[in-house]
Amino acid sequence: MNPNVFIADHPLIQHKITYIRDRSTGAKEFRELIQEITQLLVYEATRDLPLYEAAVETPVAVTQCKILAGRKLAFVPILRAGLGMVDGGLALIPSARVGHIGLFRDPQTLKPVEYYCKLPNDISERDVFVLDPMLATGGSAIEAIGQIKQRRPRSVSFICIIAAPEGMQALTAAYPDLKIFAAALDERLNDHGYIVPGLGDAGDRLFGTK
Repeated sequence: MNPNVFIADHPLIQHKITYIRDRSTGAKEFRELIQEITQLLVYEATRDLPLYEAAVETPVAVTQCKILAGRKLAFVPILRAGLGMVDGGLALIPSARVGHIGLFRDPQTLKPVEYYCKLPNDISERDVFVLDPMLATGGSAIEAIGQIKQRRPRSVSFICIIAAPEGMQALTAAYPDLKIFAAALDERLNDHGYIVPGLGDAGDRLFGTK
């Protein structure tokens, strides 16, 4: 396994994945679970953030404590399904900025087509986490990360819920140094480009559309 790829094995994540796979899970619960899984993945993705020590006076004594060393962060969801992960990230890092990249997959070619891109003006000063529940062919992630890299951020990482081996291979080939955090690595893609066993269309399940 690529050392830059993290596949979660935490029991809480695996438990929650069971319910988002279940076709009987409703939109409200599905959204809540996606946010909770995102929080747990962001926890892992930010493990290496730098800290500095500061003196803090407790009710008992003065002690040295750790504080984040002023790193600027940004979440960039790939529209539309990535929107379902944003609140989970902001729950842990409320000061992060949020950008948006709109891509859809052409149903015939399975290639990404961009229709929107709005990123923080100071993105060159930020560590960016690209969010998308599904890493299928990898085309959308590759295109989105390419758009962000053109703005020269401090770093870029990718966070997804379910990944297909084909998408993982394509993304790591395109960006060998990219850090990728996924909750599960599934079996394969089917002939329509859907992840198997997957969880269906994440956007439709998040927003109650067909």
